Amino acid sequence: MQLLILVMLGGLVGIACLLMPPRAARVATVASGVISLGLAVSLIADVTHGPLRFGFLRADSLSVVFVLTAAFLYASAAVYAIGYVNRSAPAGYQRRFLFGLNIFGWAMICAPLVDGLALLWVAIEVTTVVSALMVAVDRTRAAAEAAWKYLLIASAGLGIGLFATIIIYHAGTTVYGLSYDLTLNQMIAAGGRLDSHAARLAFVLAVLGYGTKVGLAPVHTWLPDAHTEAPTPISAMLSGSLLAVSFYAVLRYVQITQLSVGAGFVHTVLIVFGLLSLFIAAFSLLVQRDLKRLLAYSSIEHMGLLCLGVGFGAPIALTGVLLHILAHAAAKGNAFFCAGVIMHKYGTKDIGSIRGGLDKLPWTGPLLVASVLALSAFPPFGLFRSEFMIIAGGLARSSVMVVAALLVLITIAFVGLIRATTSTMFVPARPGTPAAALPRSEPSAWMVVPIVVGSLALVVLGIHPPDQVMALLGQAVTEFGER
Repeated sequence: MQLLILVMLGGLVGIACLLMPPRAARVATVASGVISLGLAVSLIADVTHGPLRFGFLRADSLSVVFVLTAAFLYASAAVYAIGYVNRSAPAGYQRRFLFGLNIFGWAMICAPLVDGLALLWVAIEVTTVVSALMVAVDRTRAAAEAAWKYLLIASAGLGIGLFATIIIYHAGTTVYGLSYDLTLNQMIAAGGRLDSHAARLAFVLAVLGYGTKVGLAPVHTWLPDAHTEAPTPISAMLSGSLLAVSFYAVLRYVQITQLSVGAGFVHTVLIVFGLLSLFIAAFSLLVQRDLKRLLAYSSIEHMGLLCLGVGFGAPIALTGVLLHILAHAAAKGNAFFCAGVIMHKYGTKDIGSIRGGLDKLPWTGPLLVASVLALSAFPPFGLFRSEFMIIAGGLARSSVMVVAALLVLITIAFVGLIRATTSTMFVPARPGTPAAALPRSEPSAWMVVPIVVGSLALVVLGIHPPDQVMALLGQAVTEFGER
């Protein structure tokens, strides 16, 4: 019943928002986000005794990590939206925006909870349609173009993902015959008996297809445009949650394929995609002039890092990957929320026009600096711990050259991030410029609250993650099959 409530709540509240006055819709949205997060947290204890099932729903330790990620950003974006959505905007726009935000959060919570590779493909496709509509919700020319680009590229990728689903189904017919339903238990149980050639092909197609939604190079080209043009709460959910939920689909194929063909082939494919993504993202970060586009390329960098972590194949690296998913959601959500405040304050996303952020934004300025340091894996934030674990796993199981390339590329990425942050936050505005005339204030306390909460979460994950969370990650690694 708990699973059923979790997968119904956001959808029902989203529909209700179309019928409510905007003020009631805002309250309902925040309540839905917070309740969803509470239900997701309660799953941590429930799955310690084994997977939960309810009809076509299934929750285990691995899926709960991604449900936590989606629910946390859903709740954060719901609170942030109270200050973000202009209350003088037409009531129809407010209802439409809150409807989309709730449906988007609902779709991302549902995707890790469906049982089976076919249903997972359907769920990921739903997130594509909903998020594309939300990218274009402001109805500007640039937003419409970004939404169409995203929809076309992501749909092509998911077409490849559907082909992977069909091939892995064919591989399973050697075990179950022509009639079975692709549930995770069936596929994992049959993993060692699947046709190895079909399993290899299905895996490569799944990484390429779902990797389109993850933002892996070379199929990442939709991501910077969509993240840049989407409303800020949606950008945060896209970057911190949607990419992670799509990565969950890749992990399920990893789990099944390595049972059939061994870990070597799987890890090699992931390392290639991971290094390519890191390479493109790191050097792209050096030349960005748009604040949200900068953060979008940072997301590509972190998705490449996740691929490398799984590709290293060590249990400590996979534990680091799962911790990284949680910490990246908080850090990237914070960074986009800060970017939204800055855009509201300065009226621009151009990095060259934003100066004196620490002086003009007494809360958001320092919090953006903290978010960038967190994304750059500085202590005491959670990404320092997770990246340390990933690198330790790489040194234990993989080539020293691969780890060295990883360290060089994340250093280049750090240079790009910190250079933009320094110029916008620490360099004072020149007298006589529009930035110099801005008052020292925050646009809305509602926009700051989720950033503060996210920052506290990052510190907790870095200094001393809750025992229940680490137990969840450890159990997920065990269930995943890494030794």
